[in-house]
Amino acid sequence: MNEITNETAAVSDLNEILRVRREKLSELTRAGANPYEITKYAADTLTKQIIDNYGAFEGKAVSVAGRIMSKRGMGKASFCDLTDREGKIQLYIKKDEVGDDAYDLVKKLDIGDLAGVTGEVFTTHKGEISIKVKTITLLSKSLRPLPEKFHGLKDHDLRYRQRYVDLIVNPDVKNTFVLRSKIITAMRGFFDGNGFLEVDTPVLNTIPGGAAARPFITHHNTLDIDMYLRIATELHLKRLIVGGMERVYEIGRIFRNEGMDTRHNPEFTTVEVYQAYADYNDVMRLTENLVCHIANEVLGTLQITYQGEALNLQTPWARLSMSDAVKKYTGADFESVANDDAAARTLAKSVGAAVGDADTWGKALNAVFEEKVEEHLVQPTFITDYPVEVSPLAKRIAGRPGLTERFELFIARREIANAFSELNDPVDQRSRFEEQARLRAAGDEEASMMDEDFILALEYGMPPTGGMGMGVDRLVMLLTDSPSIRDVLLFPTMKPKG
Repeated sequence: MNEITNETAAVSDLNEILRVRREKLSELTRAGANPYEITKYAADTLTKQIIDNYGAFEGKAVSVAGRIMSKRGMGKASFCDLTDREGKIQLYIKKDEVGDDAYDLVKKLDIGDLAGVTGEVFTTHKGEISIKVKTITLLSKSLRPLPEKFHGLKDHDLRYRQRYVDLIVNPDVKNTFVLRSKIITAMRGFFDGNGFLEVDTPVLNTIPGGAAARPFITHHNTLDIDMYLRIATELHLKRLIVGGMERVYEIGRIFRNEGMDTRHNPEFTTVEVYQAYADYNDVMRLTENLVCHIANEVLGTLQITYQGEALNLQTPWARLSMSDAVKKYTGADFESVANDDAAARTLAKSVGAAVGDADTWGKALNAVFEEKVEEHLVQPTFITDYPVEVSPLAKRIAGRPGLTERFELFIARREIANAFSELNDPVDQRSRFEEQARLRAAGDEEASMMDEDFILALEYGMPPTGGMGMGVDRLVMLLTDSPSIRDVLLFPTMKPKG
């Protein structure tokens, strides 16, 4: 009963605040000072510039604009904190300085209002860098109150749904997205500086390909065909390798109609990069150099902490084949039962992995790795030589046709990147597509479709190529110490309230 009473009181209080703020707006409008009629404001300085270079600004006139985040009245003088995109500064407003009308406006300001001020930079008796305001202009009225303790709320759902409020009141959240932007800028700088060309490929496809994932389906009215939001950029980028664009990359949005958790969102960002005349060993070096370049550029260090665990990004990183990793962490020696599917299934079950009655040696090995090994991969580690059954686009290892030249990068128990020596044999590629089509017909919605145009491209000849795909969101999570993918997406997918 008390909870209901408290909730009712809270709603009543909010309604009263909304009423008062709208009345203030009406008063301003009647007085000819409607803030929504202002189209621009000529701010010439950012708050961080003043704080960081006080000596150059002391006694100088400045103009700043931002949001009022606190307000303290002292008779004929008031103090406010104003934040802009880079920081915060205190405003000192005296009635004698701004005049009666302007000071009346100051008294009507609410926390959350946007204002522009001109004034002189000085330091208060308490040593706080401030602006002694000469003029103040209300630029936009905040009709809703900001939450007082937004940072401490446990309702993450509200923070993700109202990211605009989260950004206003939580500087750490804003900083995460500033770092995200810097990470992507550093990524582009690395690739551009190594001779790669950034390209764009279609988001709408007639065939979903390049990954094992369930696609989103839409319909094109004019063509009267179903189309798919892309689940990867791989197959189009490799077409460009065929066409002679020997080093290409794309940073783009990907869409997969699958589960949601701390590591998965239906739409996310990847970078895919392809280099002609290179193999997966070359791409391993490229990948570790990429991550180290970004960490140094954005964080200034290769020693980072993720969720309480210290990580060392210094190269070279550990390299283990999948079978060696399984043997190291479970004791199961899959090489001792090579080419024996039944024995592999028995071995997998002996260490507690779930396998099907028809699973091959490669699928059994992969099942043990995913269920029993990934959780141990804390420091940066390349896992190499994946079974062909789970690598339909990778080149086989010479002399070991059941394995492929593929690696995945794991850091902090999470896959960060996936890479191959790309399959460029059109006959082999067709047979793998046919196997995928068989699995799809049997009900596997994540299996690939036959892509005749991609095979046609390979028939014109694709050079030996190394390719890599990296989850940009997961890299941002790692470098910003964020526990969930939703913490690094400005607007994560949410179920509508209803």
